[in-house]
Amino acid sequence: MENGDDVLIIYDDLSKHAVAYRSVSLLLRRPPGREAYPGDVFFLHSRLLERAAKLSEERGGGSITALPIIETQAGDISAYIPTNVISITDGQIFLQADQFNAGQRPAVDPGLSVSRVGSSAQNKAMKKVSGKLKMHLAKYEEIKAFAQFSSELDDTTQGIIDNGNMIMEFLKQPVNAPYDQSIQAILLYGIDRGIFRDIQPKDIAEFKADLLQAIATEPKLKAIQEGFASNPVLTDEAISALNAELTAKVQAFLK
Repeated sequence: MENGDDVLIIYDDLSKHAVAYRSVSLLLRRPPGREAYPGDVFFLHSRLLERAAKLSEERGGGSITALPIIETQAGDISAYIPTNVISITDGQIFLQADQFNAGQRPAVDPGLSVSRVGSSAQNKAMKKVSGKLKMHLAKYEEIKAFAQFSSELDDTTQGIIDNGNMIMEFLKQPVNAPYDQSIQAILLYGIDRGIFRDIQPKDIAEFKADLLQAIATEPKLKAIQEGFASNPVLTDEAISALNAELTAKVQAFLK
């Protein structure tokens, strides 16, 4: 950072650090604090993570980004160490083991994951197409839990579940193959506008592969993607072109 570089530090993980520090403190007969952790474990973690900063241009413009990893016990995000670290950081990504085991990868919990930076970190196109996504997923998770106990669902409830299943399938990504933001914007636009609604969840992986191939090779879609990459704004012209291209792709796939 002092040399003007952008640095990423991953702390894997601070749960084990806290447990080791507690064990040493107890062996030294230091008085335990909450949940038998030493009282200064919060200070240690805060001093560690608050080194993360972005220097001014006068200081060279370097930065440190800290990514601490916390292991929760039985998914308890309100335990002492998780709440300590959450209070220091700018947000958290909460990963669910049951989602991971069910094949949902990355297994991000949209309800417990939060950013205190919010949409300020997104470009204009991403901000516009992803605004309703968390609301749709929260509604889906809530209704899915109740739907397990019901054999018959009304059309509205079934529609929310089908839409949620579709979104979850689209959010799956291969290992070590993150999507460029311009490609994410195209996929999320189709989700947000309901263009992909008629595609069955079991067919989404195949459709998405075809669509990604088309974005890479077909002139019209490639031009839209490159336009988002250079100027990430959802203009009327881009909306019109996206509607036409994505609708055509869905219709061709469903034939």
